[in-house]
Amino acid sequence: MARVGGRTRGPALFPARDRAVIYAAAISMLLVQMDWFALNLMLPVIARDFGTPSTDLQWLVSGYMLSLGALMITGGRLADVHGRRRILVVGLSGFAVVSVLCAAAQSVAWLVAGRLVQGASAALIFPVAVAVVTAYFRDERQGRAVATVLAFSAVGTALGPFVGGAFAEHVSWRAVFLLNVPFCVAAAVLLLRFVPESRDEQAGRHFDVAGVCTIGAGLTGIMLGVDQGARWGWTSPATLVCLVGGCALLALFVRLERRTPEPLLDLALLRNGPFVTVTAAGSVSNVVYCLVAVLSALYLQQARGLSPLASGVVFLSLSVGASTASYWSGRLAQHWRPESLMAGGMLLSGLSLYALTWATPLALYTAIFAVVGVGLGLGWALTNVATQSYVPASRLAAASGLVLTSLVLLGAVAVAVAATVLEAVSGSPAQAASDGPAIEAVLRCAAVLALIGSAALAVLHRRRPSPHP
Repeated sequence: MARVGGRTRGPALFPARDRAVIYAAAISMLLVQMDWFALNLMLPVIARDFGTPSTDLQWLVSGYMLSLGALMITGGRLADVHGRRRILVVGLSGFAVVSVLCAAAQSVAWLVAGRLVQGASAALIFPVAVAVVTAYFRDERQGRAVATVLAFSAVGTALGPFVGGAFAEHVSWRAVFLLNVPFCVAAAVLLLRFVPESRDEQAGRHFDVAGVCTIGAGLTGIMLGVDQGARWGWTSPATLVCLVGGCALLALFVRLERRTPEPLLDLALLRNGPFVTVTAAGSVSNVVYCLVAVLSALYLQQARGLSPLASGVVFLSLSVGASTASYWSGRLAQHWRPESLMAGGMLLSGLSLYALTWATPLALYTAIFAVVGVGLGLGWALTNVATQSYVPASRLAAASGLVLTSLVLLGAVAVAVAATVLEAVSGSPAQAASDGPAIEAVLRCAAVLALIGSAALAVLHRRRPSPHP
């Protein structure tokens, strides 16, 4: 306990400067999440403005995820070498500038190119924001601080559809991009004023260019193959070249990393059993989260006939559940092992998601949706809390980049696969998005996946000793 202003302040409470550090990272995370999820509900409006089919705009979403997922490890390594605060400010500055350019787009090609660069900027924000906080808080408050940041991230995830729906109906899709600018400015000001610089002091100045190129090209190839597989044909030469070539480049990346003296990715992380276990469990939980976010948006608008704004209001229940769970996960992790809490969260999300697919009254659907958010919020937040506790301080950003890369890429792959499965179950690609029973069937499969993940994590948890704090 510490004496502050003549009274006792518990270790979990934060003075003003510490709160400023948390807010800087929290705003950064909220910004990236809100921007991505807001765009999904605006695609039909953008398509009408440019006179193009909505299906031609898929690269506004998948292109962003490609560049974000492929470059997050690179962003984490840059932060460890050149300074976490510096790289985060660079990422926020780039995100703001490109947002203005996207808002001024005069063609689909212009907008797609902007989204690719925006994803690259987000790769300097997403993994580094958490590392800034974990580097600053190296005591028992770390779990709660990280959980607070991730609670804001969860808010951004579920607020995105609400913001996108509201702007699509009443303002303009261009205004959503401009909305990013004040968030970027606020986070950058807080970082420059209150956050001390941190980096890996043992790291050399050499940057692993070969590693960056091979992992970026490899992940891009795999994501492109998965994203376009249904259109090109899963056995077509183009799809096979992307998938096989991408895997080959990732194998080459591992070989190069073993030989370089200053690798982009510390392969020792992949030999860290607890780190890998928690990352895998968190990835499964995030797969379910992505499926719920995307498929529920389709279900509410096109199967139930709600407007984008009304659908966004329903999504607020998911936001409340997820953000509340994320916020409290830090305190809970001080008393129970994160793996146990994650297993419980996945169990809760699996059972409640299954119940959601049978809920007919909208009020009941909304209430159960909040419970789903609680389970998924625990999984998302505790993945980051637990994995950061298993790595040394010098590799925080690199580890965060690896974790978030796994979460983003597997979530993107799951959405692409789910879209293909949904079309197959529906039997009509043109009507799949409005086929309520087909969407419910896919969501039940996601619920089963969460339950399997919970059981597997519980078994692995019992076999491992408690980690040292």
